[in-house]
Amino acid sequence: MSSIEAKLQELKDAGTYRVLPISEGPCEAIITLNGKKVINLSSNNYLGFASHPRLKKAAKAAIDTYGVGAGAVRTIVGNMDIHEKLDATIAKFKHEEAALVFQSGFACNAGVIQAITDENDLIISDELNHASIIDGVRLSKASRAVYQHSNMEDLEKVLKEKRNDYKEVLIITDGVFSMDGDIAKLPEIVRLAKKYKAMTYVDDAHGSGVLGHSGRGTVDHFGLTGQVDFAMGTLSKAIGVIGGYVCCSKTARDYLLHRGRPLLFSTALMPAAAAAAIEAFAMLEESTEYTDKLWANAKFFKAKLAEKGFDIGHSETPITPIMIGDEAKTMAFSRELLKRGVFVSGIVFPTVPKGKGRVRCMVSALHNQVMLSQAVDILYETAKEMKIL
Repeated sequence: MSSIEAKLQELKDAGTYRVLPISEGPCEAIITLNGKKVINLSSNNYLGFASHPRLKKAAKAAIDTYGVGAGAVRTIVGNMDIHEKLDATIAKFKHEEAALVFQSGFACNAGVIQAITDENDLIISDELNHASIIDGVRLSKASRAVYQHSNMEDLEKVLKEKRNDYKEVLIITDGVFSMDGDIAKLPEIVRLAKKYKAMTYVDDAHGSGVLGHSGRGTVDHFGLTGQVDFAMGTLSKAIGVIGGYVCCSKTARDYLLHRGRPLLFSTALMPAAAAAAIEAFAMLEESTEYTDKLWANAKFFKAKLAEKGFDIGHSETPITPIMIGDEAKTMAFSRELLKRGVFVSGIVFPTVPKGKGRVRCMVSALHNQVMLSQAVDILYETAKEMKIL
């Protein structure tokens, strides 16, 4: 254990060691954290569904009907009719041929990427893709290449140099990049994929429920429905529950039921979670009020930060980083903000490159302008005192 102790001490010496905060109660705009009420700017609960009465009611009813656990993997007796209903609900909502739900977004990427590629193939991945994509690629036997972030010239260069050396090529990108809030150049990626006869895979964890009509995601946002081979999403962010899924062809879904390892070796999603997610999609089908409120709040908040002179990078979504750079100062800023009533997470290496520390502000539909204005004032006063501005 001495080597682990030494590594832990390195984190403490660098000022990046953290103690997990403890939240008491539901994930709302105002939460009780470590015994103190604070403005919550750190959750992925974009639409406020995590504690919505309709989702709680659906989950409770499912417990009465199905119990608290599925009891097995989907390939044995864990595949309940509610899981099949959730798959069908997602496919219908996304206007895709089929969908398949996994236990988490991370499990989905880990399971799908390795299943659809082999040693004769090449995976080409954006350099800023999420850790779950990186790990999914590592699990594959395929060769791999990385292109510069959202640099389509670099992507095409890789395709030109390597396409003919492999049977299949899979281009993978986040739909929305979770640390910067920018959107992938999906139309250009799809165009290049068609030109070089490659498959496309989009991780839309932060786009689903946020972009597109009623939150149908990045693919819908760009009018590319049916043109992306694998569109992955999560049920744990805007949908407010837990789980991940991939939209694909019926043929691909059938294959993944045989080769998607998390499905084969881990118990299926809790029935209550499946029921709550189904209710969330029904709410999105009914109205755009949740996505409309989210975007109104995000635009208001970004404008206020810009007025104060904060560097918010090149975000195009409600994900709003405040760029700081120094990692120790980033974590100190986050700690001081918490003391003053705003919880916003510090993001440092290895989540982002060294020297690119930032606090990442996550606005939701639950916030109002009074809360957001108060948060900006606290951010500004603290930043001035700490010489960040």
